[in-house]
Amino acid sequence: MKTIITIAMAACALISAPAAAEVVSASPNAFHVRQSVPIAADAASAFAILSRPALWWSDAHTYSGDAGFFSLDLVPGGCLCETWGGGFVKHMEVVSMRPGTQIVMEGGLGPLRYVAASGTMTWEIADTETGRQFVIDYKVTGFVNGEGAQLAGAVDGVLAEQAQSFAATVAR
Repeated sequence: MKTIITIAMAACALISAPAAAEVVSASPNAFHVRQSVPIAADAASAFAILSRPALWWSDAHTYSGDAGFFSLDLVPGGCLCETWGGGFVKHMEVVSMRPGTQIVMEGGLGPLRYVAASGTMTWEIADTETGRQFVIDYKVTGFVNGEGAQLAGAVDGVLAEQAQSFAATVAR
């Protein structure tokens, strides 16, 4: 299992964009990462795009190779899913939503799917003193063979890429 985690971490590191990262904390079996990027759109428009990850998620971080297969069902227990040609992945489950501002999901992305680790991820459109921001906050815990700190960096890099892609999509 340690080999699978190491291979997955290396793959994430190779295909993720350089991150303006914030690993808030990391320990052998847990981590907390946060991304925050400025966005140039009103909250309603930004949220409309946020709720359609097929528009902004990176193809490089999918199982199918095409983010166009992503969907997000904003209902209790709704799915951030990827469905293609008979295959599917349930990436996260929606546990809370505040229209126009916040989506909270639970689950394990990428290499976390293959170990006993899961977390809570919040996507938020937030107004701050410096302007409107898109914030991704992900807190993960579980059995990751003591490699929480290494996974934190890889996951943070992938989330940085998603945050930057979202901001670019909103700006169009």
